[in-house]
Amino acid sequence: MSGSRTLDTYRLLGRSGLRVSPLSLGTMTFGADWGWGADRDEARKIFDTYVDRGGNFIDTASQYTDGTSEQLLGEFTADNRESLVLATKYTMLRRPGDPNSGGNHRKSMFASVEASLRRLNTDYIDLLYLHAWDFLTPVEEILRGMDDLVRSGKVLYVGISDAPAWQVSRMQTIADLRGWSPLIALQIEYSLLERTAERDLVPMARELGLGVIPWSPLGSGVLTGKYGRADLAQRIEASAAGTRKNVAAANGSLTERGLAIADVVREVAAQLGKTPSQVAIAWTLRNPGVTSPIIGARTAAQLEDNLGALDVEFDADQLDRLENATAIDLGFPHEFLSRPMTRSVTFGDLKIEQRP
Repeated sequence: MSGSRTLDTYRLLGRSGLRVSPLSLGTMTFGADWGWGADRDEARKIFDTYVDRGGNFIDTASQYTDGTSEQLLGEFTADNRESLVLATKYTMLRRPGDPNSGGNHRKSMFASVEASLRRLNTDYIDLLYLHAWDFLTPVEEILRGMDDLVRSGKVLYVGISDAPAWQVSRMQTIADLRGWSPLIALQIEYSLLERTAERDLVPMARELGLGVIPWSPLGSGVLTGKYGRADLAQRIEASAAGTRKNVAAANGSLTERGLAIADVVREVAAQLGKTPSQVAIAWTLRNPGVTSPIIGARTAAQLEDNLGALDVEFDADQLDRLENATAIDLGFPHEFLSRPMTRSVTFGDLKIEQRP
């Protein structure tokens, strides 16, 4: 990334004309229902700070903080709904014990959307994601349900989150062939701690017209440098409730490897005169497949710090340090196809210029 950017330097989302900010406001922290979020007043400060700086891309989900996140957004967006791009998700179980109150199927989709519309106090959702792959629902059922919601005007665009690359590519192909609403966004975990999406998910998204929206660019907070080796020795309950440390453990981010990477991020940040959070977020923005990383703050001060990622510029040595500390094995067939022997027998001495 070169040059300073701002939240109102908008980007197109995937193969669509929808304009979104280069950083998305995550609102999983809106509400204290899970024990570690922001109360209403602080959530309002976070929201106002983001919007006042020109931000327009807000991310939530049907069950974030047990529905409080959507309820607060319904209140906060009452005066500027048309200026914002509201994204929410369906899939999560809404009523324990009811087998059809969660999942990817049509009944779950429609009921979840209706509940989200009520909580968000709006007539339509700008972007609806399938939240997580359930390995049960036929893709045609999902796609047709999404297309029906778009045709009804209750949803404008559709996307998908946390799903296998081969299923996403299959769905996009079916949607194209049948004239159904295409997927325009892919929300995935992507950070210096979690780069395995570079194997198939990110290249697939670029090829098929989905803008990549990384969640947890700070590795559940590990890349901020707030955790140390002493935290590894403590018994941590791996759950979404209680503390942010619980979430970091549940996501597999709070590990010896994660802390070693955080050390490198902290060293690069010190060289740049930036914070570790800014460095980690700025690194995700360098990937040409990434449209808008999600930043989720618990305080307005944390949000202000995160927004500083838009001003970060790396030199070659700093990038090499970050890349080398976090490199992954791309696996087969990617490693095989990139070997000199394979390329030699495929191309010989041919020189072929590829477009970026």
